[in-house]
Amino acid sequence: MPVFGGIEAGGTKVVCAVGTGPEDVDSVSLPTTTPDDTVARVVAFFRPHRNRPLSAIGIASFGPLDLDHGSSTYGRITTTPKEAWRDYDILSAISRALAVPTGLDTDVNAAARAEARWGAAADVSDCLYLTVGTGIGGGAVIGGRVLRGLSHPEMGHIRVPHDVQQDPFPGVCPYHGDCLEGLASGPAVAGRWGKPAEQLPPDHPAWSLEAHYLALALSTFIYTLSPQRIILGGGLMRQTGLLPLIRKNVADLLNGYVATRPRSDELERVIVPPLLGERAGVLGAILLAEEAWRSGRAPQ
Repeated sequence: MPVFGGIEAGGTKVVCAVGTGPEDVDSVSLPTTTPDDTVARVVAFFRPHRNRPLSAIGIASFGPLDLDHGSSTYGRITTTPKEAWRDYDILSAISRALAVPTGLDTDVNAAARAEARWGAAADVSDCLYLTVGTGIGGGAVIGGRVLRGLSHPEMGHIRVPHDVQQDPFPGVCPYHGDCLEGLASGPAVAGRWGKPAEQLPPDHPAWSLEAHYLALALSTFIYTLSPQRIILGGGLMRQTGLLPLIRKNVADLLNGYVATRPRSDELERVIVPPLLGERAGVLGAILLAEEAWRSGRAPQ
């Protein structure tokens, strides 16, 4: 049976894994530092596993990414706020070092794949995965296929209504200021309230505002994509009570317009936490490796 390597490249850590799925995975977490140092650590993890030869590698990375196979910059991280990683060719760096077929997608697209295959959306054909943490990003599986177009979706950068009288915080996104990520990411919560999200108690007003912004985004995604399941992951979603608040806000915003499952109690089956937990991204990377192996994609 083929064995695959998965890499989930995040802004603060990189998770590397070897295996075939949720029941067979050996993983390690490494700090994200400079590109060259991080890739060297990643390669060092995989090389001892050559006694269990890898058939392919999948990379699930923060973005934005150039995923256009016809582009001269295919495989690069592009306009990321992480300056050291801007324009970095992550695909070539990994595939040349390990010399196996290599697949690449965003971390959230990969997480959506994994939840659709093994997790909270395994029983439906259409789902959306949104991560809410250091950044906000989303991926969608529609009809069993990952949604892709001109580029990959950038759900964290949609504009949401911002009442500056209620919330004068200007936002933290270096590109858009008060987009969804600028208003509702972990750095936005910390910047607005002066403390990291994990230090705020459950009854803090931060959480009703957070639920408001996320519900505005989810109602937009429901109207545009009509997903059967919405999976909310990321560090901020660990806050007790946030998920029920989001469901109630979504139901209020839909106001009975969507014919199926409009109420917050019924939304419990639609808006859910990830079944795979924090492993969704790296397991999605293993699926990217499987896809690269099946397609026979040569190392870049």
